[in-house]
Parts: sequence; C-alpha cells; structure tokens
Amino acid sequence: MNKFITTIILLFTITSAVTAQEEFTPHEWVSGADTLQYQISYPDNFSEEKEYPVVLFLHGAGERGSDNTSQLTHGSSMFMSDSIRKKYPAIVIFPQCPKDSYWVNADVDRSSYPLNITFKTGGEPTTALKLVMELMDDVVNKKYVNKDRIYVMGLSMGGMGTFEIISRKPEMFAAAIPICGGANPETASVYATTIPLWIFHGSQDNVVAPKYSINMVSSILEKGGYPQFTLFADANHNSWDATFAQPGLLAWLFSKHKDQTTNTKK
Repeated sequence: MNKFITTIILLFTITSAVTAQEEFTPHEWVSGADTLQYQISYPDNFSEEKEYPVVLFLHGAGERGSDNTSQLTHGSSMFMSDSIRKKYPAIVIFPQCPKDSYWVNADVDRSSYPLNITFKTGGEPTTALKLVMELMDDVVNKKYVNKDRIYVMGLSMGGMGTFEIISRKPEMFAAAIPICGGANPETASVYATTIPLWIFHGSQDNVVAPKYSINMVSSILEKGGYPQFTLFADANHNSWDATFAQPGLLAWLFSKHKDQTTNTKK
C-alpha cells in the first residue's frame, strides 16, 4: 500500500513538472561573451495589444546548471493550472544560474550547517544577476508589459537574489516574495518604504538559518517599512512548498501596483 501511494505521488509530481514545462519555452539572453538561459511562459491567448504583469522567479542553488530545465523544478507548476492562468494572466520568467555562479554577492562558508553567509554590499552584481537585470530591462520595455506590475520571487539562493535585485533595481518591482533567503540588512533602506514584501522562512531551517530573514524583517521595520512575514514552525529548509500552498499568495502578489501607496503605515 505504501509503495503504491509513493508511486502515485511520484507519477503526479512528474506529470505536474512535465505539464509545467510544456507551458514554458526555452530562450537565451546573450550579452557579449555571456549567456543566460531562461524559460518563459505567456498567458493563454497572448496579444501584444494587451498589457500583462511579469513575474521573475529565481531558483535555488540546487537547480543551477546549463540544461535550461532544472530551474522549473520548484514553483513553475504554481502558475500553470488552468484556473491560475485564467485568473492571473501573466508573463512568467524562470532564468537559470550557471553552476559556477550565484544570484547574490556573498561569501558562503559550507564547512558547517547552517551555512555561515556574509552578504556583500555595493560593487558589481554577479554575472548571472547582471544578465537577469539586462533581460528584465529588455522585457519591461515591451509594449505589452504592464510596467506597474513587475514582481520577483525566489527561494534559498533565489530568495537572496530577490533581496539583492530589488536593492539594485528598486524602481522596477511592485512586490517581492523572498523565501528562505537573506541579505545585508543595510540594503533594506533602498526599498523598505516602496516595495511590499512577503517574507517566508522555516523556523527549523538548518541550511539557511531563519535569522537571515528575521534580520531583514527587523531592518525593514526600522527603516519605516511594514513587511508581511511568515515563519513556519514545522518547516526546515524546504519552506517553499508551504509557501506555494499559502492561501492568498498569488492574490497578494498580483494585487500590488507600483502606482499604489507606498509600503508605509498610514
């Protein structure tokens, strides 16, 4: 019986992943000698005469590579159900970070767990993030993109990348969802009062300690912002599954517009 249930779950997972991949198409962004692979999904009945929101999703370190597929492992199926595609027609982009790069400027000590992470500030972004920013600049300039509804979310390394990209391009994003990530708390001053954030972490995370998200929440509050924060009591590093199942997650995300009031308490 247990073997049967396991088989059914495995088949369901594989089917969901394949279905998600069928809705995405692979592309490359080339800049000089550097190439960023990415997958993009367009709404049903896409028309260049309409305007659509854009969601950028940054994957974790485990999905790095060059197959232009692994980055769809977590999160892509969330956008692919018929009901979601009908309710929230959007352009969804999943770039893939190469094995030798990272979304965020950080020194990561992997000699023990949880990881000891030192986030850098200033300086040039990593090549991978630079290419993502170039890609997003190009996408946002398309006539069919709603420039007031550009969103970013990511998990683990991608959660860190989410914090970093909004600190480097705060004028671009209408909302952000960092999952089990972190950043240098000082960078929060750039977006604390202008970008709504819903931050997620697992309190039992033994890979990326929850203190990194907690420190960001504290810093955003100190700098005048009011982030939404969910700390899952029973989650370890995989807090993304609980996040994706969070009621109202996409409703919250797609409700945000840059032309709304700022992220300060009235």
